[in-house]
Amino acid sequence: MRRLGHPADLTALVGTELGVSRWRTVDQDAVDRFAALTGDRQWLHVDPERAATGPFGRPVAHGFLVISLVPAMLDEVIEVAGVDHTLNKGVDRIRIVAPVPVGSRVRARFDLPSARVRPLGYVEAVFEASVQVEGVADPVLRVAVTYLYRVVEAAGPAKPLPLR
Repeated sequence: MRRLGHPADLTALVGTELGVSRWRTVDQDAVDRFAALTGDRQWLHVDPERAATGPFGRPVAHGFLVISLVPAMLDEVIEVAGVDHTLNKGVDRIRIVAPVPVGSRVRARFDLPSARVRPLGYVEAVFEASVQVEGVADPVLRVAVTYLYRVVEAAGPAKPLPLR
């Protein structure tokens, strides 16, 4: 894990690979809980018997479930100190390239294509993640996530960010 003392330290890492998260299993329990939370109970995800006869030969994880694992995997790769709070600014360039079979182990490799100091004491960083399934050479998911880190020194009375 990389540990940075200040959000502005991200700017020196632009253009580098930050690291790789640990492997984590995407099991049927996680898929079922995600389905209950989101209401997406498509049989491809939650009915192993029927999914065995479907296009993938077994149940597959929701694409959005796999995307939702990315922030936790990023936290395993980089830690930024000197932060009052962190905001998720957005998710871009999502490409679900292949399904993630239930029971698979996944991990993410992270690059940092952009980091810059922003107004109101924030540092904006764009992280690109390539999610891999163990034993599969090509990534199954590519996504860019953008975070805003609020610098501690700037954390006096905050001016509200526009909600647009």
